[in-house]
Amino acid sequence: MTRIGFGGGCHWCTEAVFQSLRGVGQVEQGFIRSVAPDDAWSEGVIVYFDPKTISLDTLIEVHLRTHSATSRHALREKYRSAVYVFDPVQQRTVRRAITTLQGGFRDRPITRVLPFDGFRASEARYQNYYRQHPEAAFCKRYIDPKLDLVKSRFAMQELRR
Repeated sequence: MTRIGFGGGCHWCTEAVFQSLRGVGQVEQGFIRSVAPDDAWSEGVIVYFDPKTISLDTLIEVHLRTHSATSRHALREKYRSAVYVFDPVQQRTVRRAITTLQGGFRDRPITRVLPFDGFRASEARYQNYYRQHPEAAFCKRYIDPKLDLVKSRFAMQELRR
């Protein structure tokens, strides 16, 4: 398994989106930080995936399409739009993918490519939130539409749900 970090929206949503993808073996939900000046903890997930089953490019596109990747809203410190990389090769791949995908958006994505520097897991009661509470109002309002978008746009990935 290969790992990559994602941040951008609520980690409950991000966790559920990536857990729905075939080829993703594990999603750790919590808080990620990078190096200064991006060393404040921000909600995010670490995704462990099999690159033979799902490509890093597909994961990046799913990420960009399932959070406000073009919005500079007031909560960006808590919800930093970023891909956290673990090595220089991954960094080049992610930068190339974001550049390639940006033409498919009305506004340019603000998603940053940052070096991973630390992870702190969420409290156990929040782990696997969608799987534990699929009927919760939050899940119906925010997570289900993201899963529907992933299902319609990435059906070839044989989503789990």
